[in-house]
Amino acid sequence: MFTNKRIIILGIIVLLGFILGRLAVRAVINLMLGGTMFGGNLL
Repeated sequence: MFTNKRIIILGIIVLLGFILGRLAVRAVINLMLGGTMFGGNLL
């Protein structure tokens, strides 16, 4: 029952979830270390 479109959409969702998860972990570590996101060049 799985079509190619459904498999591609599922792959995109998994990839987005993985990227957002990595960003969330990096944000938590930066907050614990007292740093800012993206190298502190934001301000």
